Amino acid sequence: MSLKVTLTKSLIGRKASHIATAKSMKLFKIGDVSIQPDNAPTKGKIAEISYLIEVEEVK
Repeated sequence: MSLKVTLTKSLIGRKASHIATAKSMKLFKIGDVSIQPDNAPTKGKIAEISYLIEVEEVK
């Protein structure tokens, strides 16, 4: 299983750690999409920036 993560809100004015988390997931601009593995570290990143992204399961 993989997760499709889409950045839906801007990174401007966000905490530096949240910006770094988004960039570590290859999310730089609104509308950027990244396919991430479904594992504990990824779920931790998603939990930290959940207010900025949308997540879908991909088979």
